[in-house]
Amino acid sequence: MIQSEAYAIQQHDASAKGTQGLTVISAASPPRLFTLVLLTALSTLSLNMFLPSLSNIAQELQADYSMVSLSVAGYLGITAVLQLIMGPLSDRIGRRPVILAGLLIFIMASMGCMLATNIWSFLLFRMLQGVIISGWVLSLAVIRDTAPEHEAASRIGYVTMAMAVAPMLGPMLGGVLDELFGWRASFLAFVGFGVVLLGLCWFDLGETNKTPSGLFITHSQTYLELFRSRRFWGYALCIVFSTGAFYTFLAGAPLVAQTALALSPVTLGFYMGTITAGFMLGSFLSGRYANRYPLTTMMMCGRVVACAGLTLGLVLFVTGFVHVLSLFGATVFVGLGNGLTMPSSYAGALSVRPKLAGSASGLAGALTVGGGAVLTSITGVILNEENGAYQLLGMMLLCSLIALLAVLYVHRIDQRERSTVSAG
Repeated sequence: MIQSEAYAIQQHDASAKGTQGLTVISAASPPRLFTLVLLTALSTLSLNMFLPSLSNIAQELQADYSMVSLSVAGYLGITAVLQLIMGPLSDRIGRRPVILAGLLIFIMASMGCMLATNIWSFLLFRMLQGVIISGWVLSLAVIRDTAPEHEAASRIGYVTMAMAVAPMLGPMLGGVLDELFGWRASFLAFVGFGVVLLGLCWFDLGETNKTPSGLFITHSQTYLELFRSRRFWGYALCIVFSTGAFYTFLAGAPLVAQTALALSPVTLGFYMGTITAGFMLGSFLSGRYANRYPLTTMMMCGRVVACAGLTLGLVLFVTGFVHVLSLFGATVFVGLGNGLTMPSSYAGALSVRPKLAGSASGLAGALTVGGGAVLTSITGVILNEENGAYQLLGMMLLCSLIALLAVLYVHRIDQRERSTVSAG
């Protein structure tokens, strides 16, 4: 773990400012990767761990199921907005205070959900839980603060594995807690997770933003540079449409599985997990190899893998081979490709303006959530029972091709800049 003289001085100053001789012990060095993995896992876990309890919540709080479902849709909307706020805020005042404040609010909001006696108070505190998204957004910024872009891509690969594991285990844990203790137990567990992470971050998460942007006017002016960067938008669009293929799969796979493959819900649940397994493998490979190759190389490999798998799936359906492998075998390659692509894409987006790593992470995250919402809605509208398999794979292939074009655009920018430097 890196220890710099600046961090040592920071710790000494913090101790010197203790009130009445009391020394406040807090972290003065960058966090371990393990801490960032746990922050990411909790950010992901908070979305879906309580989903098995939605019906019980509706029944106990005497609310329509549609109202209770806002705890998911509204939560996603809130996290999209919060990412736009928390990223820039961390560039101004530092990563550590934003993460610690987010964890504290998350703990209190979880307690509010646990103690809620009506649907309105439950939804209010549920929306406040959205601040935990800072764990994911700022973990990426912390990694970029402490590592060059190629090493950052490798570390992000390991961190993103938590994004695959947590959604698989979360509903299982939530279902068990509900069965044994009732739906409020899931939110009590959130309180416990939050307290443990708050303590861990207090002692392990030192400030990594050594150059906070200061005045709001100065920050706003540099933030505009991010919006004007063609390279940033290339990376961001690759992230949006790579993830968009996954969102499209989630929206359309149940219909295709029922109409074309006649799968039971249990069997469908198993096969839908295969895309996540592919993502875990791709993320692991990114962790192993992303620091050895250019970012665009890893990104293009991921996009080619995804497009090839989807093309093969379409060909199998067209030739009459209607089988679970035609659909889910193809979508495994989407997960694998996304695992190869995403870490390098995020590392690239955060490296465009390293001093604005928090802003870049927040903006990319908000675009991803917004893009996912749009693509999910489009999928629901255009899919039908007759040609659902072709439409689903076609939409996923289109998203993957757009992401590939975004990578090629970034690669072209890199080549032009190298040519300019060589000519100079």
